[in-house]
Amino acid sequence: MNAIVKHEAGALALGDDELMKVLQSSLYPGAALPSIRMVLSYCKAAGLDPMQKPVHIVPMWDGKAKQMRDVVMPGVNLYRTQAARSGQFAGMTEPDFGPDKTERIGGQEITYPEWCRVTVRRLMPNGSVAEFTAREYWIENYAVKGGQEKSIAPNAMWTKRPRGQIAKCASAQALRIAFPEIASQPTADEMEGKPLHHEEAPSHVQTVQRVEPECWPDTAFSLQIPRWGRAVGAGLKTADEIVALARSKGALSAGQEAQIRALAKPKPEAVASPGEWVQEMEAAEQGAEP
Repeated sequence: MNAIVKHEAGALALGDDELMKVLQSSLYPGAALPSIRMVLSYCKAAGLDPMQKPVHIVPMWDGKAKQMRDVVMPGVNLYRTQAARSGQFAGMTEPDFGPDKTERIGGQEITYPEWCRVTVRRLMPNGSVAEFTAREYWIENYAVKGGQEKSIAPNAMWTKRPRGQIAKCASAQALRIAFPEIASQPTADEMEGKPLHHEEAPSHVQTVQRVEPECWPDTAFSLQIPRWGRAVGAGLKTADEIVALARSKGALSAGQEAQIRALAKPKPEAVASPGEWVQEMEAAEQGAEP
C-alpha cells in the first residue's frame, strides 16, 4: 500500500506540462490537450496515478450542445484496484456466459453471448463472505459504429471481442453492487457508443412508429350499423363492446361512436329468433373491413 502511494505521489509530482506530453504520446495518443488536462485533474482529485491509466477519454454525443465532447470515465480496472485497497475484497468469479446468439444487426452478422454473469465476494465485518452477482445482457450494452450513416451495428471492438467487452460490463456492475462506497460512475466500456444524457435513447434502440388502423369509411359503417344495432337489441353485445370491436378494425369518428352508443333495442316484433341471434352476433363480430 505504501509503495503504491509513493509511486502515485512521484508521478503526480511531475509538472503538468511534462505529464501531458508523456500521456499524449503514450497512453492517450491523438487526444486533445484539454482532454488530457481533464484526466490530470481527475487523477489529482482522486489521488490516482495517471500513468496507470485508471480513466479513459470517451467521445460522447451531447444532445444538449448538439456536438461530440470528450468525457473522462473510469475503467473497470480502477474499480478492481479500489476494491482491493479496501481490504475487504475476497475475489470474484470468472465470467459465466449465456448461450450464443447469431443475428444480423445493422446489416452485420455477429455471434455474441446473450448475457454475462460475474460474482464479487466481499469480506463482511462479522467475518463472513458475502456474494454480489450481476448479470448484463450483450444487446443492452454493446457500442454502435455510429458515424455519418448512424449505423447500429457493433463497433470494431465489440465485434472482435463480444465476450471480453460484455465481461467488463458485468464485472463493473458487480463491483458497484459489492462496493457502492467506492464505485458509482459507469465505466468507459459501459458508456461507449451511448449518448451523454440519459433522456436520450441509445442509437441502437430503434423507435417503433405505431401504425394506426384506417378510419371507417361512411359506406362500410352504414352497412355495419344495422347489424350492430340488432346485436345490441338482442342483448348479444353492449354498445361498449361494439365500440371496441369497431375500433379493432378501424378508427371511429366522434359521430360514428355516438351512433353506436345511441343504438336502441328493437321493438319486440323485430327481435330475431335465437338461431338468428347467433347469426347476427357472428356478423357483428366479423364486421366489414373499413
